[in-house]
Amino acid sequence: MNRNQVELKFPKFGLLIPVAIVLIIFFVKSTVTINSGEAGVLYKTFDGGVVTDKPPLGEGFHIVAPWNKVHIYEVRQQELFEKMKVLSSNGLEIQIDASAWYQPVHNELGKLHQVLGENYLQRVIQPAIRSAARSVVGRYTPEQLYSSKRDAIQDEIFAETKKILETQYVQLNEVLVRDVTLPSTIKEAIERKLKQEQESLEYEFRLVTAQKEAEKQIIEAKGKADANKILSASLTDKILQDKGIEATNRLANSNNSKVVIIGSGKSGMPIILGNQ
Repeated sequence: MNRNQVELKFPKFGLLIPVAIVLIIFFVKSTVTINSGEAGVLYKTFDGGVVTDKPPLGEGFHIVAPWNKVHIYEVRQQELFEKMKVLSSNGLEIQIDASAWYQPVHNELGKLHQVLGENYLQRVIQPAIRSAARSVVGRYTPEQLYSSKRDAIQDEIFAETKKILETQYVQLNEVLVRDVTLPSTIKEAIERKLKQEQESLEYEFRLVTAQKEAEKQIIEAKGKADANKILSASLTDKILQDKGIEATNRLANSNNSKVVIIGSGKSGMPIILGNQ
């Protein structure tokens, strides 16, 4: 009797195991965890597909119907590094190393998923930056790219790429041109030309400096000559005699020993002889 009772209870307990497994699978299929820096796009299998009229699912734990799907995207800023070979204005091949900082537009993540999909980087961002780089670099000569125009092409590539991506649900934050590589022969020729220009500028600077120094000396000499001419014109014989008399009086009143011979000098000026 006891044995039969045990046999009757065992099948009932055995049914719980598959039911529990089904419930566990149902629960796992119905939950999704979105990590920091991510967002989820909900796809409703029986209710219109991709949800585009509501914000995407945010970070944390979510429960969804098991027949629906959640596509997770990274919404933090990301970096794309590109090595591009483009042509300058005179047809020479130039290599540009550039980085683009981008991220999907958070509130339009559903549209991004619906229109472009998870590989939106390859579909729109890379073609956009390559097209912009070809367009911008084609306006400049290798000399301009090597010397003074690197910041300009960086800003122009950013502006053109951003314009292309405005309607693609992607936000472009920055484009950085890390390096511009020219053919070695062109680079050497440009460096020689720049060196010659620098030497020429230095030589012109030395010439201008020497000329200014000469002009300064001429002006100073002319000033001295004019001063001496004015002084000589003002020193008449009468003035010299008066000055001589004043000096004689001062020396005669001093305590120093001396011999004054009156009227023996030129123009009747006294000659003073003494120990000092």
